[in-house]
Amino acid sequence: MSEEDEDQAPPKRPRATPPPDQVLDNVLETVLQFLAAPRDRSAASLVCRSWHRAESATRVSLAVRNILAASPARAARRFPNAHHILLKGRPRFADFNLLPPGWAGSAFRPWAAAFASAAFPALRSLSLKRITVTDDDLDLLARSLPPSFRELSFLLCDGFSSRGLASIASHCRGLRVLDVVDCEMNEEDDEVSDWVAAFPPGPTNLESLCFECFTPQVPFAALEALVARSPRLRRLGVNQHVSLGQLRRLMALTPHLTHLGTGAFRPGDGAEDEGLDLGQILTAFSSAGRANTLVSLSGFRDLAPEYLLTIATVAAANLTSLDLSYAPVTPDQFLPFIAQCRNLETLWVLDSVRDEGLDAMASFCKKLQFLRVLPLDAHEDADELVSEIGLAAISEGCRGLRSILYFCQRMTNAAVITMSQNCPELKVFRLCIMGRHQPDHMTGEPMDEGFGAIVRNCSKLTRLSTSGRLTDRAFEYIGKYGKSVRTLSVAFAGDGDLALQHLLQGCSKLEKLEIRDCPFGDAGLLSGMHHFYNMRFVWMSGCNLTLQGCKEVARRLPRMVVELVNSQPESERTDGVDILYMYRSLEGPREDVPPFVKIL
Repeated sequence: MSEEDEDQAPPKRPRATPPPDQVLDNVLETVLQFLAAPRDRSAASLVCRSWHRAESATRVSLAVRNILAASPARAARRFPNAHHILLKGRPRFADFNLLPPGWAGSAFRPWAAAFASAAFPALRSLSLKRITVTDDDLDLLARSLPPSFRELSFLLCDGFSSRGLASIASHCRGLRVLDVVDCEMNEEDDEVSDWVAAFPPGPTNLESLCFECFTPQVPFAALEALVARSPRLRRLGVNQHVSLGQLRRLMALTPHLTHLGTGAFRPGDGAEDEGLDLGQILTAFSSAGRANTLVSLSGFRDLAPEYLLTIATVAAANLTSLDLSYAPVTPDQFLPFIAQCRNLETLWVLDSVRDEGLDAMASFCKKLQFLRVLPLDAHEDADELVSEIGLAAISEGCRGLRSILYFCQRMTNAAVITMSQNCPELKVFRLCIMGRHQPDHMTGEPMDEGFGAIVRNCSKLTRLSTSGRLTDRAFEYIGKYGKSVRTLSVAFAGDGDLALQHLLQGCSKLEKLEIRDCPFGDAGLLSGMHHFYNMRFVWMSGCNLTLQGCKEVARRLPRMVVELVNSQPESERTDGVDILYMYRSLEGPREDVPPFVKIL
């Protein structure tokens, strides 16, 4: 070998080229990371096997909207890299005490076991809705969640107590969010755990802490100490035992607060409330630039109205969300506050504000998008506080409205038609006329034309709840024009099976159907056989279904789970079908079937 040959660098080896299908998978995974909408991702996963693999590998948010429909093992195989998981349990009609206790009492246990076995090693947040969760479940979770876990929230859940919360607080050291909202906790007075004191000593990473529904009193010293060592806290919702003086002290420790659940919002008897005056409360809401940073207010569980008026000028200007659903404020108390809420987008309020308050709200809150007007007294014979006048005022003033839930004692077609014309961007329209079978109180006609106008003029409507006197003609309108409706709730309406046939044959995108106390029978149910596999669930209670009709559905649709629930005492049971709950499932019928449930 010559010197020239020795001086030359050795030839470079050609770099290995990955196979074409691997290049495609890498590119596809990169692209799919920018696809956020669940429906779009689901559609992408159906293209071919490589797209299916790529979508599985990149899915970080998983929503199981019926906990009985998929097992945790299947979900873990399909989405091993899920960071955020949402689980939903009971159907919504369970909120009206239509399901017996214990209907799905152990449904969460397999999921708790899966989390404990590291089935989802990248889990960061877990949200549970309408699920029975035990303290043992929470203890298992707390001791086995991955270090990456940050957020835990409960909405409309039950079964657990402060002992379970204490386990979460003591073991989940990186926790940033702990929210317990509208839950029924199993709390014994002599066994209440001081879960707030269970958080580890030293600074915490808490950004959100909400326990407004927690019934027992929380030791204020422990709560104040926890808030003091949580410098990142932005959301705080306290329960009714926290007085106004105590709230003021907590606010002084949270300069970055954006969302506040106020607790009682009334002075108490403790040392923190001695000498408390309006000026001190005004300072609490105006100091540290809070008038500019506070965007959401809720709570007001035992409101002293004069304090609400005091903070109106400093706390209301930048609010985008206001929840007064626990505060029976009168129009005189409501008007001065709502007049300052020019940027409000979300409002929950009781009908105690009357039509006068709704009219004022519509005049000032031009940016409103989400509205709930809830009943102070939910009985059918309650006093009439709001009416078609308030609904018409809302439609005139809040033309950008996207969602409305409106409870009232009576209504007119004209007011509903006006809303459909003034608010064409509505996606959710839920009208609850509390008196059963109530017609248009001005003309005596059914409410058919009003609901017909809603589905005709609001082309983006995805959720609809009906009430009042409705004939089959109203359901013909819904089936003909409600092509975007995905969730439909019907109560005390219709003339017969033809109404249900209009819905099942016309609403091609229908996913969730809730029906109670309607004259619909087997013929109406069987008319939807072509569509049931595309739906998440069908609920029918108090209808005219027979066992034979339900068996026919189960025979012809073997991948649908058909549950018959008998909520009546055993001595009063008949051969009729009390409740039909039918849902699609990847796993088949469940095993934890209580004695009052029969699966066909």
